[in-house]
Amino acid sequence: MTGRRSTTSVGLIGFGGWGRLIFRDLRTLGVAVHVAVPGPGCRQDALAAGAATAHAHLRGLPEVDGYVVATPTATHAAVVEPLIARQRPIFVEKPLTNDPASARRLVDLAGDRIFVMDKWRYHPGIRALAGQARSGALGKILAIRTFRLGWDNRHRDVDAVWILLPHDLAIVLEILGRIPAARSACGIVPGRAGSDLLAVLRDDAGGVQVTVEISANHPASRRAVVVVGTEGAAQLADSYDDRILIAAGVPGHATSTPHTVEVGSAMPLLLELEAFVSHLRGGDPPRSSAMDGLLIVERVHELRRLAGLA
Repeated sequence: MTGRRSTTSVGLIGFGGWGRLIFRDLRTLGVAVHVAVPGPGCRQDALAAGAATAHAHLRGLPEVDGYVVATPTATHAAVVEPLIARQRPIFVEKPLTNDPASARRLVDLAGDRIFVMDKWRYHPGIRALAGQARSGALGKILAIRTFRLGWDNRHRDVDAVWILLPHDLAIVLEILGRIPAARSACGIVPGRAGSDLLAVLRDDAGGVQVTVEISANHPASRRAVVVVGTEGAAQLADSYDDRILIAAGVPGHATSTPHTVEVGSAMPLLLELEAFVSHLRGGDPPRSSAMDGLLIVERVHELRRLAGLA
């Protein structure tokens, strides 16, 4: 982007479990990575893994081509804001923030240079479902159903709703090109507020209905997305599937047995980082803009309100 370096350089803020995977994939892409993380042990690990430099605070980072923020959700706004003055693109882990006011502030300050790491928008299976929906192959889209069920929430700064729900809203955005209005939401397990949610979104009485079920109360993991239209349905049955299932017709009037379409097994994290690095080198921006991130934060906030979550 600057034309002053032969190697693209990125400042990575955060080197926890997910930050290390981001670091790995950036290095795979041939990027020089400068890490900012407070823990001395993490800095040593970063250097041992091949970091160009490691710093205790983002203030110590040298001039780079762009930044990736992989810190806890509750810190996103506080980390991103001081980076804005550096006038470089910023790729921040989802969600953009955990409240609409701070997300709006980031959009107002630098909405054209901030992008959100919605990795599911890069998933080959989700891209294939979007292709089926937008091509008209399924007829008029009637409904989308998503499931994101698993055990526990490793993130202690925000509850499971803030961690899980943005993924599914990003999937809906990729498939429909929009996120319908929030209509209803409720918790599923009594006494465990914030650990699960059943949500319904819909534009209007005749629009596409989206139903999202998320939970941190399921010992067995399940990730699935189903798109239903007037002429058929398509499904990604599992997050690691390299194919989608397609069925033509409607129940009781099926015109064929379900068949599979191969989509490949490229990993979404690598794909989204590849898109960001390409942008730093003059290519198109990543798929989720700051405005997209704000929309998702607003929908999560509204669904939480409908479910009675503080």
